Order: sequence, then structure tokens, then C-alpha cells
Amino acid sequence: MTQPAPSVSDSFDVLVIGAGPTGLACAIDAQREGFRVALIDKGCLCNSLFHYPSNMTFFTTPELLEIGNIPFSSPNQKPNRLEALEYYRKVTQHFRLDVRQYEHVDRVSGQAGDFTVHCTDTSQRQHTYQARALIVATGYYDRPNYLGVPGEDLPKVFHYYKDPHPYFDHDVLVIGGKNSAAIAALDLWRHGARVTLVHRGPDMHRHVKYWILPDIENRIRNNEIHGHFKTTVEEIALDSVRLRTPRGKHTIKNDFVFAMTGYHPDFSFLEALGIRLAGADRTPAFNPQTLESNVPGIYLAGVIVAGARTNEIFIENGRFHGAQIAAGLQQRLTRPSKAHTSMSSSTIVGT
Repeated sequence: MTQPAPSVSDSFDVLVIGAGPTGLACAIDAQREGFRVALIDKGCLCNSLFHYPSNMTFFTTPELLEIGNIPFSSPNQKPNRLEALEYYRKVTQHFRLDVRQYEHVDRVSGQAGDFTVHCTDTSQRQHTYQARALIVATGYYDRPNYLGVPGEDLPKVFHYYKDPHPYFDHDVLVIGGKNSAAIAALDLWRHGARVTLVHRGPDMHRHVKYWILPDIENRIRNNEIHGHFKTTVEEIALDSVRLRTPRGKHTIKNDFVFAMTGYHPDFSFLEALGIRLAGADRTPAFNPQTLESNVPGIYLAGVIVAGARTNEIFIENGRFHGAQIAAGLQQRLTRPSKAHTSMSSSTIVGT
């Protein structure tokens, strides 16, 4: 089958891979320094945030989600998902950011000063972009931590929670002991699902927010939500789930499973770029001042700088990475350049 011909290449000083809040902040800061910038995302603008639960409320105040010094006005002390999506759309419009949505990065070739990024859109059309520097701000929400048990690939198993309505009057298992599991379990129970929560730890995780923790603990204590701690899932079947509990194996009736077991960055993408990862947390190598990785011209932003320690970087602190990177770009790119005509034939990444 003949593949569509690549589109005419566009050239930029800086190309940001990932158009979430951190990626947008990086683009704004680089643009303010006079560089020509574009962003690429395999999904929509703020794709991860869009896929958060429909009624999600942030754990923080609006001003801590602000980027580009644009005020985030909200009547609520803690803004919700819809407010945040509207805010980031308006910021994108205000700065006239060039965002290429629904384009998947297939591979990157070249080197510092002359990268070529090869992409494919949802219609299987190919696009190529040239850039003097790259900023990788791909987050982690697209990569769930799998259980690795039989039946996990059944269509009734989900690693993302969106809305409670479809699970009314059904037996639902929630796996996990942190915020996402607690929120999903409470929301499902309050909308008529029969909920069981399973966690391998002895109790709910210490990172569960202080106003959520007593709620989930009280529901479990009252047996409104059935809690099983020091428990793991052994197998997921069509109508049941087999658990390994401290008292032995136990099978429960089940219609749906939400495995809220966390997410991780795309380590294979970073490694294919040539970025070194170290230790059990697979922390990438980078300059702590400029956030430039060990690969010259490739910068890292957001949660990926912490490797597997995804509870350390959030929008609240990741949004400041753009200023650090912009300072590094000023050192590496002494002035904005126009179109590049040369292309390196050496491929450094393929996904």
C-alpha cells in the first residue's frame, strides 16, 4: 500500500513535543525570547487533562495553575477540569501558539541545531518539521502501570476513570490506594455502583488528600464500600475476580474493573532519543539549571524529569520549567534562525 507523501517541512527554532500545561508554558517562555516555536501532540490540547474524570476538581488553587502570567479566574477555591481546559484554551489563543494536534511523533533525526521530527496524523498523512532545539514535555498519563495478571486485557477492565453513570447497579472493583482510586471508588458508590476496593498496602496511602481520606475510610468502615487491604488481584474473569488476601484466595462477583495503579513516562521514547536513564526510578540525565538532557539540544520539562517518581512534579511546579529552558536556549541558540535546508540522515529515535 502506498503511503501518503510527507507534507512540506516547516522550520522552527524550538519544537515542543507535548501540548499540556507544561508544554504550553515552555512554548510561551521560548516565544517571549524571540524564538519561533511550535508544539506537537498526539492528542488534543491538554490531552491528559481532557481525559481526567469528568467532574474532577483540582487539589490546588487557580493561581497555582497559571502560566504565562495570565490570571486564572474562578469562583471556586479549587477549580475543576472544565475551568482548567477553558483557561488553557484561552492562554493558547492569547499567545497565538502554533499547536499541531493529533500528530504522533514517529522518529527524530539529526542533531542539535538541525533536528528533523517525523510525524503521522490521524488520517495517516505524514508531516516533517525541522527545529534547532527540542523540548520534550510528554507527561506520563498515557502510560498506565499494568497489573500483569490474566484477564487484564478484557474489555471490562479500565486504567482510566471518567464517569460513574454507566456502572450504576453493577459490581465494580477499584484497584489502588491513592487519590485516583479513592476518588473513583467514592464517585462510583455515590452513583449507585456496588464497590469493592483492593489495595496491596495495609491501608490507604499517605498521599490521599486530607479531605478525601476520612471519607473513603468511613465508607469502608461502614461496609458501604468493601475494602480489602494487603490484597492483590490474581485473575480477572468475565463475571468474577480472584483475589489473594491475608486469609487466602477469595473470588468476588464482578462486572467492571478500574485498575487505578498509576502511570509512568514513556521511557522507551526517552531512551531512543539517546537520553540516559539511571537507577530504579529511571531518572533521566539533565542539567539542573537549564534542563538540557545529555543529548545536546534536547530539553526535558514536567513530570518526566523525575522519572518514575511521578508524585514529585505537577502543573504547580512543572510550569516553571519553561523559564529555565528559555535561559538555556538563549545560551545555545544565540539568535533565532530561518529555515534550515540540510537534513541529517542519522535517525536517533523511532517509536
